[in-house]
Amino acid sequence: MPRPLLQLALDTFDLPSALAPMQQARDHVDVVEAGTILCYAEGMHAVCALRALYPDKLLLADVRIAEAGSIIAKLAFDAGADWVSMVSGATPATMEVVLSEARSRGRDVQLELIDGWTWAQAAAWRALGIEQVIAHRSRDGEALGDLSWKPADFEQMRRLADLGFKVTVAGGVEVDDLPLFADVPIHVFTVGRAIRAAADPASAARGFQEAIARVYGATAARA
Repeated sequence: MPRPLLQLALDTFDLPSALAPMQQARDHVDVVEAGTILCYAEGMHAVCALRALYPDKLLLADVRIAEAGSIIAKLAFDAGADWVSMVSGATPATMEVVLSEARSRGRDVQLELIDGWTWAQAAAWRALGIEQVIAHRSRDGEALGDLSWKPADFEQMRRLADLGFKVTVAGGVEVDDLPLFADVPIHVFTVGRAIRAAADPASAARGFQEAIARVYGATAARA
């Protein structure tokens, strides 16, 4: 399996708080995420700043589009985003216009799977042309304080990969979790606090990359 990418989620309330850990971890991060909170707090200014500072990185604007898809996608792509996020509860019409906007620019869309989606919908999303999905740790379990990954989580990810999706994993990912994914095709591991709030973000990010290499080998990751 190709080696997954490492994405740093910058979910902070202001740009300086995002830039401090990113600047330290930059050499060990493949994808920079302008988190949802940061996008709300700073607007597309945050995306513009991250694009200017890290032109060699893939950049996700985690705007979680639910409607007004063409407008929001244009704002994010004009600001320099390579990818935008969209929620699985969006209508097919919204998904179509966001995907069209992305494709017209050579960009891409990550579809965030929110509770209640079905496999019939997943097949329809794939037929529409969506290639990336974001799978979370069980939200019910998190709400109850259970932070462990379940066999059902891995089975879901494998089935999504079998449908042809590139799967991003999010939801409190820790470096010690990575061996659990050894036989699961993952495109991106999204990490937030475990790097951002670390005493040494560079060391923490390097630790994730080393763990990814141990689990998946050194085969080049897919963009």
